Amino acid sequence: MTKLSKLPLAHQPGMVWEYGMSTDVLGRIVEGVSGMPLDRFVEDRITKPLGMHDTAFYLSAAQAPRVAEPQVDPATGKRPGVSSVENLTKEKQEWFSGGGGLLSTAPDYARFCQMLLNGGELNGVRLLSPKTIAVMTSDQLPPGIMRSGFEDLAPTLEMGQSFGLGFAVRTDAGHNPLSGSVGDYFWAGAYGTYFWIDPQAKMFAVMMVQMPFPQSGYYRRAFRELVYGALLP
Repeated sequence: MTKLSKLPLAHQPGMVWEYGMSTDVLGRIVEGVSGMPLDRFVEDRITKPLGMHDTAFYLSAAQAPRVAEPQVDPATGKRPGVSSVENLTKEKQEWFSGGGGLLSTAPDYARFCQMLLNGGELNGVRLLSPKTIAVMTSDQLPPGIMRSGFEDLAPTLEMGQSFGLGFAVRTDAGHNPLSGSVGDYFWAGAYGTYFWIDPQAKMFAVMMVQMPFPQSGYYRRAFRELVYGALLP
């Protein structure tokens, strides 16, 4: 945070939406407000109450053999991008990122998505109020603001999308070439994880792959079309 505070602003506040370090800053704020490290806060307040036993910033000895790694790049003979299993232990972690770094499984992430789809509650455990969910998933960008983004994730007017509090949000019908509903919200991880929640269709979807982000867009878009193509009226 000290290093970030010394950097000049790229834009005047409120003038441009650009993906950056904001969620990492929020992770540090959570540590300051709660008085505990972010990994413990996530475990105590989110993953343990929701029964997400395979979600953490690091692997246990029993979990390590199950980690998914990307395929070896034939050009280099190496696995691209992702930290090796040896670096995903508690002892190796120097800081916990609010914007990334959690390891999880599809069933665990499905529990998290179901909680959001339910309006903040799962199996009698409430993490968020329905009003909080509504604010998080509403358009938070003021009119006329400049926007940039990544392919189908871009929160641009041309794509019929904007950004809420932590998610891209579909705001208009007819602009986006991908299937979906007004009000669905979504995001993708740096190594291919992707999810979206569609309150209108009362559904969510989770895709977990392990590959560098530039390679994952094809699968992300195909996954959306396959899911909606399988729905009946």
